[in-house]
Amino acid sequence: MKVFFNELFEYSHEMNQNLITVMTDHSEIISEKCFKLQSHILNAHSIWNSRIQLSESVFGVWQIHSVSEWKMIDRNNYETSLSILDTFDLNSEIQYKNSKGQPFTNSVRDIFFHAINHSTYHRGQLASEFKQIGMEPLVTDYIFYKR
Repeated sequence: MKVFFNELFEYSHEMNQNLITVMTDHSEIISEKCFKLQSHILNAHSIWNSRIQLSESVFGVWQIHSVSEWKMIDRNNYETSLSILDTFDLNSEIQYKNSKGQPFTNSVRDIFFHAINHSTYHRGQLASEFKQIGMEPLVTDYIFYKR
């Protein structure tokens, strides 16, 4: 299972890096919504890593980052997730509070699956937004990545 999550995080990291490159290269036509969504993808991943590590998150859920910071934040998220994967049992239960302060408990496995799924969901929104601004969306489907 750890090998599979390693592959999923590698996929997510590569897709984020590809999107960041395209958005950086076309920053003059990228919509505000794209900037918000990309920052949110990065923030949420960081927040989930922090929850697993029982540390305070350095980012807010909808905090906006400059385009120049995106690749570094994504790389840090990826490396942190791989480190967690090496040191935590996937079945470990993590107690945390959500952004509203409500307490929850989930396994590392479920949190990791959510983090990957959440990023994929918002990359789909970015694809839709790309179409609306006249850009060709990137193919970010997992199966295409695996081919």
